[in-house]
Amino acid sequence: VMRAWVLLSAVLWYLTRVGWQRNSERTEKGFIYGNPGHPVKLYVKLHHNSPILVCMDLKRAEKETVDPTYLWVGPNEKPLTGNNKINITKTGKLMVKDFLEPLSGLYTCTLSYKTVKAETQEEKVVKQRYDFMIFAYREPDYSYQMAVRFTTKSCVGKYNDLLFRLLKKILHNLIADLSCHIVEPSYKCHFVKVPKHGLIPELFIAFQVNPFAPGWKGKCNESVDCQDNTNHNILQARNRIEEFFRSQAYIFNHDFNKTLPAMHFVDHSFQIVRIDSCRPGFGKNEGLHSNCATCCVVCGPETFSPDVDVTCQTCISIQIYGAISCP
Repeated sequence: VMRAWVLLSAVLWYLTRVGWQRNSERTEKGFIYGNPGHPVKLYVKLHHNSPILVCMDLKRAEKETVDPTYLWVGPNEKPLTGNNKINITKTGKLMVKDFLEPLSGLYTCTLSYKTVKAETQEEKVVKQRYDFMIFAYREPDYSYQMAVRFTTKSCVGKYNDLLFRLLKKILHNLIADLSCHIVEPSYKCHFVKVPKHGLIPELFIAFQVNPFAPGWKGKCNESVDCQDNTNHNILQARNRIEEFFRSQAYIFNHDFNKTLPAMHFVDHSFQIVRIDSCRPGFGKNEGLHSNCATCCVVCGPETFSPDVDVTCQTCISIQIYGAISCP
Protein backbone atom coordinates (compact mmCIF):
# COMPACT_ATOMS: atom_id res chain seq x y z
CA VAL A 1 0.00 0.00 0.00
CA MET A 2 2.86 2.30 0.94
CA ARG A 3 4.53 1.72 -2.42
CA ALA A 4 1.24 2.47 -4.24
CA TRP A 5 0.83 5.71 -2.26
CA VAL A 6 4.37 6.80 -3.08
CA LEU A 7 3.79 5.95 -6.75
CA LEU A 8 0.48 7.90 -6.83
CA SER A 9 2.18 10.90 -5.17
CA ALA A 10 4.97 10.79 -7.75
CA VAL A 11 2.49 10.60 -10.66
CA LEU A 12 0.41 13.50 -9.27
CA TRP A 13 3.55 15.56 -8.73
CA TYR A 14 4.62 14.85 -12.33
CA LEU A 15 1.18 15.71 -13.74
CA THR A 16 0.99 19.01 -11.88
CA ARG A 17 4.44 19.90 -13.19
CA VAL A 18 3.79 18.90 -16.82
CA GLY A 19 0.17 18.90 -17.90
CA TRP A 20 -2.02 20.52 -15.28
CA GLN A 21 -0.74 24.05 -15.21
CA ARG A 22 -4.01 25.99 -15.21
CA ASN A 23 -3.41 29.64 -15.91
CA SER A 24 -6.15 32.18 -15.71
CA GLU A 25 -6.82 33.97 -19.02
CA ARG A 26 -4.00 36.33 -19.86
CA THR A 27 -5.01 39.93 -20.50
CA GLU A 28 -2.94 40.12 -23.66
CA LYS A 29 -3.12 43.01 -26.04
CA GLY A 30 -5.78 42.35 -28.65
CA PHE A 31 -8.18 40.57 -26.24
CA ILE A 32 -11.48 42.36 -25.62
CA TYR A 33 -13.50 41.10 -22.65
CA GLY A 34 -17.25 41.45 -22.20
CA ASN A 35 -18.86 43.72 -19.63
CA PRO A 36 -22.13 42.38 -18.10
CA GLY A 37 -25.01 44.77 -18.72
CA HIS A 38 -22.95 47.19 -20.84
CA PRO A 39 -22.33 46.74 -24.59
CA VAL A 40 -18.63 47.02 -25.43
CA LYS A 41 -18.08 49.34 -28.44
CA LEU A 42 -15.17 48.65 -30.73
CA TYR A 43 -13.99 49.79 -34.14
CA VAL A 44 -12.33 47.61 -36.77
CA LYS A 45 -10.45 49.11 -39.71
CA LEU A 46 -11.85 48.07 -43.08
CA HIS A 47 -10.11 44.96 -44.53
CA HIS A 48 -8.36 44.25 -41.19
CA ASN A 49 -9.03 41.51 -38.63
CA SER A 50 -11.04 42.31 -35.52
CA PRO A 51 -9.46 41.99 -32.07
CA ILE A 52 -10.19 38.71 -30.25
CA LEU A 53 -13.52 38.96 -28.41
CA VAL A 54 -13.67 36.89 -25.23
CA CYS A 55 -17.04 35.47 -24.14
CA MET A 56 -16.33 36.33 -20.50
CA ASP A 57 -15.69 39.34 -18.35
CA LEU A 58 -12.24 39.77 -16.85
CA LYS A 59 -13.49 38.88 -13.35
CA ARG A 60 -15.01 35.57 -14.53
CA ALA A 61 -11.91 34.78 -16.62
CA GLU A 62 -9.79 34.88 -13.46
CA LYS A 63 -11.90 32.17 -11.77
CA GLU A 64 -12.55 28.51 -12.54
CA THR A 65 -15.49 27.91 -14.83
CA VAL A 66 -17.12 24.46 -14.80
CA ASP A 67 -18.55 22.97 -18.03
CA PRO A 68 -18.59 26.27 -19.96
CA THR A 69 -20.48 26.50 -23.27
CA TYR A 70 -20.57 29.50 -25.57
CA LEU A 71 -23.20 30.64 -28.05
CA TRP A 72 -22.31 33.52 -30.38
CA VAL A 73 -25.08 35.34 -32.29
CA GLY A 74 -24.23 37.75 -35.11
CA PRO A 75 -25.75 41.00 -36.40
CA ASN A 76 -28.41 39.08 -38.35
CA GLU A 77 -29.53 37.46 -35.06
CA LYS A 78 -28.50 34.02 -36.32
CA PRO A 79 -26.06 31.79 -34.40
CA LEU A 80 -22.52 32.24 -35.68
CA THR A 81 -20.52 29.25 -36.83
CA GLY A 82 -16.91 29.14 -37.89
CA ASN A 83 -16.28 29.92 -41.58
CA ASN A 84 -13.62 31.67 -43.65
CA LYS A 85 -14.60 35.03 -42.10
CA ILE A 86 -15.58 33.97 -38.57
CA ASN A 87 -13.11 32.19 -36.30
CA ILE A 88 -14.54 30.81 -33.02
CA THR A 89 -12.31 28.82 -30.65
CA LYS A 90 -13.40 26.06 -28.25
CA THR A 91 -12.93 28.48 -25.38
CA GLY A 92 -15.46 30.94 -26.82
CA LYS A 93 -13.12 33.46 -28.39
CA LEU A 94 -14.26 35.09 -31.61
CA MET A 95 -12.32 36.90 -34.34
CA VAL A 96 -13.73 38.31 -37.58
CA LYS A 97 -11.31 38.35 -40.52
CA ASP A 98 -11.10 40.93 -43.33
CA PHE A 99 -13.78 43.13 -41.77
CA LEU A 100 -16.25 44.78 -44.17
CA GLU A 101 -19.18 47.19 -43.76
CA PRO A 102 -21.99 44.55 -43.62
CA LEU A 103 -20.21 42.74 -40.76
CA SER A 104 -20.87 45.75 -38.50
CA GLY A 105 -23.50 45.46 -35.79
CA LEU A 106 -24.33 43.71 -32.52
CA TYR A 107 -22.44 40.53 -31.63
CA THR A 108 -23.85 38.72 -28.58
CA CYS A 109 -22.35 35.81 -26.69
CA THR A 110 -24.12 33.76 -24.02
CA LEU A 111 -21.83 31.96 -21.59
CA SER A 112 -23.40 29.00 -19.75
CA TYR A 113 -21.57 27.27 -16.92
CA LYS A 114 -22.29 25.24 -13.77
CA THR A 115 -21.82 25.84 -10.11
CA VAL A 116 -21.37 22.60 -8.15
CA LYS A 117 -21.86 22.31 -4.38
CA ALA A 118 -18.99 20.13 -3.17
CA GLU A 119 -20.92 18.47 -0.30
CA THR A 120 -24.10 17.52 -2.19
CA GLN A 121 -22.89 17.51 -5.83
CA GLU A 122 -25.88 19.71 -6.56
CA GLU A 123 -25.48 21.46 -9.92
CA LYS A 124 -26.90 24.77 -11.02
CA VAL A 125 -26.62 26.29 -14.52
CA VAL A 126 -25.67 29.97 -14.68
CA LYS A 127 -26.00 32.06 -17.84
CA GLN A 128 -24.36 35.40 -18.61
CA ARG A 129 -24.79 37.48 -21.75
CA TYR A 130 -22.14 39.77 -23.24
CA ASP A 131 -22.80 42.33 -26.00
CA PHE A 132 -20.23 43.76 -28.40
CA MET A 133 -21.08 46.57 -30.86
CA ILE A 134 -18.59 46.42 -33.73
CA PHE A 135 -18.28 49.16 -36.35
CA ALA A 136 -16.21 49.17 -39.55
CA TYR A 137 -14.17 52.34 -39.97
CA ARG A 138 -11.62 53.82 -42.33
CA GLU A 139 -9.24 56.75 -42.10
CA PRO A 140 -10.50 59.99 -43.66
CA ASP A 141 -9.19 61.00 -47.08
CA TYR A 142 -7.10 64.11 -46.53
CA SER A 143 -6.81 67.13 -48.74
CA TYR A 144 -5.25 70.48 -47.88
CA GLN A 145 -6.55 74.00 -48.35
CA MET A 146 -3.62 76.36 -48.73
CA ALA A 147 -3.27 80.14 -48.93
CA VAL A 148 -0.32 82.38 -49.71
CA ARG A 149 0.33 86.06 -50.52
CA PHE A 150 2.61 87.84 -52.97
CA THR A 151 3.24 91.56 -53.34
CA THR A 152 2.58 92.98 -56.79
CA LYS A 153 3.14 96.20 -58.77
CA SER A 154 -0.53 96.96 -59.20
CA CYS A 155 -3.97 95.35 -58.99
CA VAL A 156 -4.39 95.87 -62.74
CA GLY A 157 -2.30 94.56 -65.61
CA LYS A 158 -1.27 91.19 -66.98
CA TYR A 159 1.59 90.52 -64.51
CA ASN A 160 -0.71 89.19 -61.80
CA ASP A 161 -2.17 86.61 -64.13
CA LEU A 162 1.30 85.61 -65.31
CA LEU A 163 2.54 85.12 -61.75
CA PHE A 164 -0.57 83.10 -60.88
CA ARG A 165 -0.15 80.82 -63.92
CA LEU A 166 3.58 80.39 -63.25
CA LEU A 167 2.96 79.49 -59.59
CA LYS A 168 0.30 76.92 -60.57
CA LYS A 169 2.73 75.32 -63.05
CA ILE A 170 5.55 75.15 -60.46
CA LEU A 171 3.29 73.58 -57.83
CA HIS A 172 1.82 71.13 -60.35
CA ASN A 173 5.30 69.93 -61.38
CA LEU A 174 6.32 69.69 -57.73
CA ILE A 175 3.66 67.08 -56.89
CA ALA A 176 2.75 65.46 -60.25
CA ASP A 177 4.67 62.23 -59.52
CA LEU A 178 2.58 61.73 -56.35
CA SER A 179 -0.74 61.57 -58.28
CA CYS A 180 -1.71 64.75 -56.43
CA HIS A 181 -2.96 67.89 -58.11
CA ILE A 182 -3.96 71.51 -57.51
CA VAL A 183 -7.71 72.13 -57.57
CA GLU A 184 -9.84 75.27 -57.33
CA PRO A 185 -6.93 77.75 -57.55
CA SER A 186 -7.95 81.41 -57.34
CA TYR A 187 -6.51 84.80 -56.52
CA LYS A 188 -7.70 88.28 -55.61
CA CYS A 189 -5.82 91.52 -55.35
CA HIS A 190 -6.16 93.66 -52.20
CA PHE A 191 -4.47 96.79 -50.88
CA VAL A 192 -2.79 96.11 -47.56
CA LYS A 193 -1.72 98.88 -45.18
CA VAL A 194 1.66 97.72 -43.91
CA PRO A 195 3.15 99.47 -40.83
CA LYS A 196 5.76 102.08 -41.91
CA HIS A 197 5.16 101.33 -45.60
CA GLY A 198 1.74 102.65 -46.58
CA LEU A 199 -0.62 100.77 -48.95
CA ILE A 200 0.86 97.80 -50.82
CA PRO A 201 -1.07 95.82 -53.47
CA GLU A 202 -0.95 92.09 -52.67
CA LEU A 203 -2.24 88.96 -54.36
CA PHE A 204 -4.16 86.66 -52.03
CA ILE A 205 -3.78 83.21 -53.61
CA ALA A 206 -5.76 80.15 -52.50
CA PHE A 207 -5.79 76.56 -53.76
CA GLN A 208 -6.55 73.03 -52.66
CA VAL A 209 -4.28 70.00 -53.00
CA ASN A 210 -5.85 66.56 -53.25
CA PRO A 211 -4.50 63.07 -54.02
CA PHE A 212 -6.94 62.17 -56.81
CA ALA A 213 -5.21 63.44 -59.94
CA PRO A 214 -6.28 61.62 -63.13
CA GLY A 215 -4.82 58.09 -63.09
CA TRP A 216 -4.38 57.95 -59.29
CA LYS A 217 -5.89 54.44 -59.07
CA GLY A 218 -3.17 53.06 -61.33
CA LYS A 219 -0.53 53.75 -58.67
CA CYS A 220 -2.12 51.84 -55.81
CA ASN A 221 0.52 49.11 -55.41
CA GLU A 222 -2.36 46.57 -55.48
CA SER A 223 -3.71 47.74 -52.12
CA VAL A 224 -7.41 47.03 -51.59
CA ASP A 225 -8.77 50.55 -51.60
CA CYS A 226 -5.74 52.82 -52.16
CA GLN A 227 -6.30 54.78 -48.98
CA ASP A 228 -2.89 54.17 -47.40
CA ASN A 229 -1.31 55.23 -50.71
CA THR A 230 -3.35 58.39 -51.19
CA ASN A 231 -2.89 59.55 -47.61
CA HIS A 232 0.86 58.91 -47.79
CA ASN A 233 1.08 60.83 -51.08
CA ILE A 234 -0.89 63.85 -49.90
CA LEU A 235 1.35 64.19 -46.83
CA GLN A 236 4.39 64.15 -49.11
CA ALA A 237 2.78 66.75 -51.39
CA ARG A 238 2.01 68.96 -48.41
CA ASN A 239 5.64 68.73 -47.20
CA ARG A 240 7.05 69.61 -50.64
CA ILE A 241 4.80 72.65 -51.05
CA GLU A 242 5.56 73.80 -47.52
CA GLU A 243 9.28 73.45 -48.23
CA PHE A 244 8.90 75.40 -51.49
CA PHE A 245 7.32 78.40 -49.73
CA ARG A 246 9.79 78.13 -46.87
CA SER A 247 12.59 78.47 -49.42
CA GLN A 248 10.83 81.57 -50.86
CA ALA A 249 10.84 83.07 -47.38
CA TYR A 250 14.55 82.22 -47.02
CA ILE A 251 15.37 83.95 -50.33
CA PHE A 252 13.28 86.95 -49.26
CA ASN A 253 15.18 87.22 -45.96
CA HIS A 254 18.73 86.54 -47.17
CA ASP A 255 19.26 87.31 -50.85
CA PHE A 256 17.50 90.54 -51.71
CA ASN A 257 18.80 92.77 -48.91
CA LYS A 258 17.08 96.09 -49.60
CA THR A 259 16.50 95.80 -53.33
CA LEU A 260 13.26 93.82 -53.37
CA PRO A 261 11.60 92.93 -56.66
CA ALA A 262 8.09 94.29 -57.11
CA MET A 263 6.57 90.78 -56.95
CA HIS A 264 7.75 88.62 -54.08
CA PHE A 265 6.48 86.15 -51.49
CA VAL A 266 5.10 87.77 -48.33
CA ASP A 267 6.97 86.28 -45.38
CA HIS A 268 4.85 84.18 -42.96
CA SER A 269 1.83 84.35 -45.29
CA PHE A 270 1.67 80.61 -46.04
CA GLN A 271 -1.33 79.01 -44.33
CA ILE A 272 -2.58 75.45 -44.43
CA VAL A 273 -5.73 73.68 -43.22
CA ARG A 274 -6.42 69.96 -43.47
CA ILE A 275 -9.82 69.01 -44.88
CA ASP A 276 -11.16 65.51 -44.20
CA SER A 277 -13.64 63.68 -46.37
CA CYS A 278 -15.20 60.24 -45.95
CA ARG A 279 -15.89 57.76 -48.73
CA PRO A 280 -19.57 57.00 -49.53
CA GLY A 281 -21.23 54.89 -46.82
CA PHE A 282 -19.06 56.40 -44.06
CA GLY A 283 -19.22 59.53 -41.91
CA LYS A 284 -17.97 61.19 -38.73
CA ASN A 285 -20.05 61.43 -35.56
CA GLU A 286 -18.16 62.56 -32.48
CA GLY A 287 -21.21 62.18 -30.20
CA LEU A 288 -21.96 58.59 -31.22
CA HIS A 289 -18.35 57.46 -31.75
CA SER A 290 -16.32 59.47 -29.23
CA ASN A 291 -13.63 56.74 -29.10
CA CYS A 292 -13.12 57.07 -32.86
CA ALA A 293 -13.94 60.76 -33.30
CA THR A 294 -11.47 61.37 -36.15
CA CYS A 295 -12.46 58.15 -37.97
CA CYS A 296 -14.87 57.75 -40.85
CA VAL A 297 -17.23 55.20 -39.26
CA VAL A 298 -19.69 53.13 -41.27
CA CYS A 299 -23.17 54.72 -41.51
CA GLY A 300 -25.57 52.71 -39.35
CA PRO A 301 -29.19 51.65 -40.01
CA GLU A 302 -31.53 54.56 -40.89
CA THR A 303 -28.58 56.61 -42.22
CA PHE A 304 -26.61 56.85 -45.49
CA SER A 305 -23.85 58.88 -47.16
CA PRO A 306 -23.90 59.18 -50.97
CA ASP A 307 -20.73 61.23 -51.47
CA VAL A 308 -17.50 62.38 -49.83
CA ASP A 309 -19.23 64.45 -47.15
CA VAL A 310 -18.29 63.71 -43.53
CA THR A 311 -21.83 63.20 -42.20
CA CYS A 312 -24.32 60.36 -42.53
CA GLN A 313 -27.78 61.62 -43.52
CA THR A 314 -31.07 60.25 -42.15
CA CYS A 315 -33.15 57.73 -44.14
CA ILE A 316 -35.63 55.72 -42.05
CA SER A 317 -36.13 52.94 -44.61
CA ILE A 318 -32.46 51.79 -44.48
CA GLN A 319 -31.73 48.79 -42.26
CA ILE A 320 -28.16 48.00 -43.34
CA TYR A 321 -24.68 49.35 -42.51
CA GLY A 322 -22.75 51.33 -45.12
CA ALA A 323 -25.66 52.53 -47.27
CA ILE A 324 -24.76 54.99 -50.06
CA SER A 325 -28.30 55.89 -51.16
CA CYS A 326 -31.82 56.31 -49.75
CA PRO A 327 -34.35 54.13 -51.60
